[in-house]
Amino acid sequence: MSGQLVREGHTGTGPGSITPDGCAVELYARLSAGSEPEVIGSVLPPGASLLELGCGAGRVTHPLVGLGFDVTAVDESAQMLERVRGARTVRSPIEALDLGEERFDAVVLGSFLVHTSDHRVREGLLGTCRRYVKDDGAVLIQREGAGYHSDLPREREDRAAGCTIRIVSAEPVGDGVDEVRAEYVFEDARWTQTFRSRELSVERFEAYLEEAGLTLDRYLTPDGVWVLARPRKP
Repeated sequence: MSGQLVREGHTGTGPGSITPDGCAVELYARLSAGSEPEVIGSVLPPGASLLELGCGAGRVTHPLVGLGFDVTAVDESAQMLERVRGARTVRSPIEALDLGEERFDAVVLGSFLVHTSDHRVREGLLGTCRRYVKDDGAVLIQREGAGYHSDLPREREDRAAGCTIRIVSAEPVGDGVDEVRAEYVFEDARWTQTFRSRELSVERFEAYLEEAGLTLDRYLTPDGVWVLARPRKP
């Protein structure tokens, strides 16, 4: 069992526990899953085994379990994992995950984690995806859409959760990395989260996939946010 890593440039404010990467446990327990479970489920066979990396409080985990998938949910926060129901849970940083010889029909890397500011962490994240997916399996990755760092400030409503989500700013901190500030406003509570994100062109993103032994299959959504990749054939 691995402990939590301190993530440089990641902070958060608001009620309840805040993880070292700036995520508020209560906030992520409230946010809705939106269309993400349906996008993921649309390319998988019924009952598929699924490794969800960075599951948080189960926002996407719970709908995936409800769709009949056999989910193993990984997060480095014990407090987040306490909120997860119906799935096997594993506490570990993604890049240090050790599940022995297990392999899964699908591996999911959501929450824009592939945009980490640390090259070594990104290599570790994608390496974990490749290591634990079956040779004929699927890797589903969520990436930032066009304008994520430049179309600011902007906001959207999570009506199911009763929350307004604002991306307030993205300030350069060097080496192609921005420090992004987000706000989450409910009637009874407000949270902020600051994190570092590396903007990736489509070409650079696809090159990183190749370096990790993965090959782009197709983009699953018109905005290019959800991606289906496959293990590269020898």
